[in-house]
Amino acid sequence: MPVRSIAVLAAAVLSLPGGVPAQAAAPAITTVTVGNARFQVLSPTLIRTEYATSGRFTDAGTFNVVGRADFGSARSGRRPVRKKIADGWLTIDTGAVTLRYLIGSGPFTGDNLSVRLTAGPQRVDAAPWAGPSCAPGVLCEAETLRPAATATDHGGYTGTGFAAGFTGAGDALTFSTSVAAAGDHHLDLRYANAQGGDGQNTTRTLSVTVDDGAPQRITLAPTGSWDTWAVAATPITLGAGRHRIAVVRTAADSGNVNIDSLAIVRPGEAYPQPAPPAARPCAFDAICEAETGTLTGGAKRAADHNGYAGDGFLAGLERAGASGSYAITGIPRAGDYAVQLRYANAEAGSQPVQSRTITVNGTPVSLAPTSGWDYWRTVAVPVRLGAGTDTVTLGCPTDDSCHINVDTVAVAPAGAALKAPHAPLGGYRRGLDGVDGGALTQAGLLYQDGWSLLDDSASALWNPATRTVSARPAAEQDGYIFAYGRDFARALRELSTLTGPTALLPEWAYGVWYSEYYDRTAADFQQTIVPRFKSAGVPLDVLVVDTDFKSPDTWNGWAIDPAKFPDPRGFLDWAHGQGLHLSYNIHPSIRENDPKFAQAQAIAKGKIKNGVFDWGDPDQLAAYFWLHQDLPQDFTWLDWCCDNAGSSLPGVTPDSWINQQYAQRDGFAFSRGYGSLQSGGYGNPTAVPTGPWAEKRTTLHFTGDAISNWQTLRYEVGYTPGESAATGLAAISHDIGGHTGGLQEPGSEPGSTKLPDDLYARWVQFGTFQPIDRLHSNHSDRLPWQYGPEAAASATKFLQLRERLRPYTYAAAREANRTGMPLARALYLAYPDQPEAYAFAGSEYLFGPDFLVAPVTTPGATATTTVWFPPGATWTDYFTHRTYRGGTTAQITTTLATMPVFVRGPA
Repeated sequence: MPVRSIAVLAAAVLSLPGGVPAQAAAPAITTVTVGNARFQVLSPTLIRTEYATSGRFTDAGTFNVVGRADFGSARSGRRPVRKKIADGWLTIDTGAVTLRYLIGSGPFTGDNLSVRLTAGPQRVDAAPWAGPSCAPGVLCEAETLRPAATATDHGGYTGTGFAAGFTGAGDALTFSTSVAAAGDHHLDLRYANAQGGDGQNTTRTLSVTVDDGAPQRITLAPTGSWDTWAVAATPITLGAGRHRIAVVRTAADSGNVNIDSLAIVRPGEAYPQPAPPAARPCAFDAICEAETGTLTGGAKRAADHNGYAGDGFLAGLERAGASGSYAITGIPRAGDYAVQLRYANAEAGSQPVQSRTITVNGTPVSLAPTSGWDYWRTVAVPVRLGAGTDTVTLGCPTDDSCHINVDTVAVAPAGAALKAPHAPLGGYRRGLDGVDGGALTQAGLLYQDGWSLLDDSASALWNPATRTVSARPAAEQDGYIFAYGRDFARALRELSTLTGPTALLPEWAYGVWYSEYYDRTAADFQQTIVPRFKSAGVPLDVLVVDTDFKSPDTWNGWAIDPAKFPDPRGFLDWAHGQGLHLSYNIHPSIRENDPKFAQAQAIAKGKIKNGVFDWGDPDQLAAYFWLHQDLPQDFTWLDWCCDNAGSSLPGVTPDSWINQQYAQRDGFAFSRGYGSLQSGGYGNPTAVPTGPWAEKRTTLHFTGDAISNWQTLRYEVGYTPGESAATGLAAISHDIGGHTGGLQEPGSEPGSTKLPDDLYARWVQFGTFQPIDRLHSNHSDRLPWQYGPEAAASATKFLQLRERLRPYTYAAAREANRTGMPLARALYLAYPDQPEAYAFAGSEYLFGPDFLVAPVTTPGATATTTVWFPPGATWTDYFTHRTYRGGTTAQITTTLATMPVFVRGPA
C-alpha cells in the first residue's frame, strides 16, 4: 500500500468521534444512601457501590479511581434515574441496569445485592458481590476460593491445584459461611511450607479474620518439602447466621506458604476428606457448567486454560467412552431443542489442528477448531428431548475423536439466540518471563455476558496535589459495577474515564527499537551497528543499551563503564544527532561495595537493607533516583529482574508506584506491571488486591523474557489484544524474537545464537503490527543482515513498513488515549455478536480501526493461515490486493515476503 493510503487511514483515525465527554456544566451524579450503603450512578451502565461500617464514605479519589467526578455529564440527555423502596428493598433503575439491595442487611453479598441488565437479546441477572462460600464440616479446595495465585507444580494436593505463594501483603482467601447455631469452631488449613523464595525454611504465619474483626495469627510449621502437606488450626467463634472469613497475609505475616484446602469444623472433629463433586441438574434455558455433570471414562474437571466460566471446564474427552451427562430439568414439552455448547478445540498432542467429532445423545457433531485452548466458540446442536426431565450426554465415538474442552452447556428452544456465560475476555499477568507457549492470566474488565465488578476496596486514597497516598478505612467495600452488555467499547471508554486514560507515548516510540542483551560499546553502536542500519535501509528510532554497560558490576552498578562508553553525555548527543532516542537498562539494587553506596545510604538515612530499595519510603526513593543522575538518557528501562525492591505503601502495588515515579520523571515508564516481583516471582506472577487499573496511565508494559519458539509467538498473538481488553492498557512491548531458549542455532557473533530464518522473519512481521516494535534477545541475533537472504529481505521490508505506518500507529494511539479503544483490538470489541470473533481472538486481531492482522505462527518458507473476515465490510489483502467478503473464512497462503494483513473496505 502506498504511503499516501496510510496517511489517509491515519487521518481517518484522527477524525473518529468519541472520547471522554466534555466536563462543562455537568449535572450532579445521582447518589442514593441507605444506612451504611451508598450508591452513585456515574452513568447508566456504571454504578459505584459502597458500604462503610462506620457510616463514613469515601469522596476522595483513590490511586486507581482518579476520574469519578468526570461522569456528571454522562447523564446529559438521558432519562432520570428511578429509585424506589418496597418491601425492604431499594431498587435503582438507570434505564440500562436495575440494581436491588436489601436495606439494613449489612455488607454486600450475593444474597442482598443484585443487578439485572441485557447483553444483546439475553437478560442477565448478576450478583457482583457474591464470593465463594464454604459450608461447615466440608473440605473446600483453596484454588476455588479466588486466591491471588493458583499452581499445580508440586505433588500431593487434592482438587485441581492449590493456592500458591501468599508472597505479598494482602494475598488472601476470602469466603462466606453460614452456621445454624452460635458456637466455637476451628478453621483448619491444609498447607505446605518449605524453603521459600527468600531462601528460608522456617515457621511461617498467616492471619484469619471473621467479619472484618481483629486478625488472629495462625502458625504454620515447616512441612519438610513443598510436596508434603500438614494441617494447622486456629479457633474461631461464630454466631448464628452468615459470616465473612479471610485467610490473609497481613503486613505483619511472613506468608510464603501454599494452601491446598481448608475446612470449618467443630472442636474435636477430624479434618474432612475430599469428596468428588456431585453432579448437579441443569435447568432448561439456563447456562450450566459442563464440569458439573456426571463425568465418566476419563472425563474430568480442569482449569489449566484461560477464558472459562465458573471454576473450570470439562476436559479428558480423549478416548472412546469418555462422556459428560446432564440431567436437564423443566423441559416444557417433548420436542426439538438446541444444546448450546461453549467449547475450545486446538492442538492436541502431535495431532494437527482439525475439526473434531463428538456425539450429542448419540448423534455425531463436528466442531471446528478455535484459535487456541484459551479461546472458545458457542454452537447450537439440535436435539430431541422429552418433557420434564431428560438427559443430554456428550460422548466420544472413537479414540481419535473429541479431544475438545467444553466450558458450558445450555438447552434452549430451537433457534434461540446463543447465550453468553460470565466468562472473562482477555486477561493480564505481570510478565511472560519463562513462558513457553502459554500461561494463565488474571481476569480483568470484560466478560462475555456484559458485566464486571471493579473492586477498589483495597486501593489507597490519593492526593493528586501532593502525589501521596494514605490508607483508607479498613472495614469498607467500594466497588464499581460495570454493566455494559455487549458494548465493550463503552466499557473501555468508561474505564478510561474512571481510572485515567492509557498513556500516549511520544510518536518516536511507535517506530523501530533495537534492544539486544549483548555486551556492546559506544564504538560498536557508532561505528558498526547504527551505520549498518542506515546502509541497509533499515529504520531505527530507539536504541536501548542493556545491562553490560554498568560499572563496577554489570548487573547493578550505578556508573557507566568508561572503557565502554568514555563520554556518556557525548554518546547521548550523538544518538540525538542520528535521530535516535536512548535508554539504559536498570536493575533496582546496589552492592554495598559500590562507590555510590555510601552516598545513597546517606540520602536514604541508613534505611537501604541488603542493597534493595523500599520505594514507598521517600528517603529511599530519593536515593534510588539520585543514582540515576549519571545516566544521561531519554528514558529508563526498569528491568525489574531478580532483585527484591518493592514498596511498603498500603493500597498501591509496587509496580504501580514506581512506574508513576518514572512517568513523572521521564514522561512514561518502561517496565513490568500489575504487581511486584514478590507477588509470585517470575514463574507464577500473581494479581494483587489493588488490581491493574492504574498501570495504563503511566506504563509501557515490557512483558519480559519469553521463550523463542513458535508456540510462544502464537500465544503472543492473542495476548496483546487480550491484555488491552482486560486492563485498558494499550502500550504493550514483547521481545520481538523472544528472549532466550527455544529454537536456537549458532549465531553470527561470539557467544550468540540465532533463530531459524522462518521464525525470525515471522516474528518481525508480527512486531510490525504490535503497539511497540522492539527487537530484543538474550545474546541472540535480531538484525536482518544476520540472517539468510530471504529472511533478511523480509525483515527489512517489514521494518520499513513499520516506519511508514508510524503516523497511522500514532493516530491509533491517540484514539486509545482519548477513547480507551486500544491499538491491538480483540475482534469481539468490534464484533461482540459474532461467535467467530471469540473463536478467532487468539489468531487474528484489528490493528487500529482498519487493519485486520493474522500473523503466521507455523514454520516453513510458505504457510497457510485460516482467516475469518468480519462482516459489514470487505477486506483487501495489503500485499496481493485481492478482496474478501466480510462474514467469510478463507485459507491464505503467504511466503516470507508477505503475511495475512487486510485493509477494511466498504461493505
